[in-house]
Amino acid sequence: MGKRTFTEGTWKNDPRFKRLCKTLLDCANEAEMAAFLRDVGTLSELYTWCERLDVAARLQEGQSYRKTSQVTGASTTTVTRVASFLNDGEGGYQRTLASSQHHHASSRMRGEDGVGARK
Repeated sequence: MGKRTFTEGTWKNDPRFKRLCKTLLDCANEAEMAAFLRDVGTLSELYTWCERLDVAARLQEGQSYRKTSQVTGASTTTVTRVASFLNDGEGGYQRTLASSQHHHASSRMRGEDGVGARK
């Protein structure tokens, strides 16, 4: 049997992908998630995912493609690809970034990052 790959029509329903999603959801905290991601991904893959999320956040904030590429070190091809998924993808970037911004703002209000909420 040859190597199977995901396609746009099949990736979401592939049992291996579903298992990956369930495994990620089963992580109880950031440390467990970090340990799992390190075991399953190379440092290069992890860096790429982090870079793409950083690119998406900067584009969502309105930063230009060129400035985003300069600041993050991501290629203009990567910036363009992330922008495409940010605008026309599955909505994952938007949900994650909205959740991240909400969490960050809530943490600041509680004084968890050492900023704000001090009296």
